[in-house]
Amino acid sequence: MKINSTYADILEIGYRLFAEHGFEKTSMTMIAKELKISKPALYYHFLSKEAIIDVLFDEICKSIGFANFFNIQDYTMDNFVEKLISDGLSLINKQKEDANYSRIMNQYQALGYRDPKYAQKLLEVLGGFTSGFDELLQHGASLGAINAKDTLIKAQMLNMILDSMDNFMSYGFEYRYAEIWTQAVLSNIKGEETK
Repeated sequence: MKINSTYADILEIGYRLFAEHGFEKTSMTMIAKELKISKPALYYHFLSKEAIIDVLFDEICKSIGFANFFNIQDYTMDNFVEKLISDGLSLINKQKEDANYSRIMNQYQALGYRDPKYAQKLLEVLGGFTSGFDELLQHGASLGAINAKDTLIKAQMLNMILDSMDNFMSYGFEYRYAEIWTQAVLSNIKGEETK
């Protein structure tokens, strides 16, 4: 589906300006000026700044969903662990390459403390990663690529590790995220089972 060009441009400019200046300090005037359109033209597409914030949030949540990075059908007996590492690294690299991502997500998390609709959507995204990893690990177990024991716990651990790395990246920590993810997958999937 092709989104109307002006509509998409508004979201793109809004994304950048909200990340740079924050939700509070970014105005409809700033967005219109950046787009080189009139305020009435901007209001034709979005009735308020809050409407842009809401639509942008929905678009971001869609773009960061589990299935956008981990396609279960692509996993085989022969590639399972390597693909899990590779797909996780793709997610990590995408977040590292977009300097605005962490800044804007921190603002949405702050909104989540005041407005349950944002908190609920963020929880849905995180829950989608847990259920997605669980389904993926069960698939791996059915292939014989990994041990079938405790797939839900392993899924929760992988989700927690990715989420923690996302938080550390947003604070600017320069850790070796690729190595951390690789070690997490290897020790979680191939490591010794807990008694």
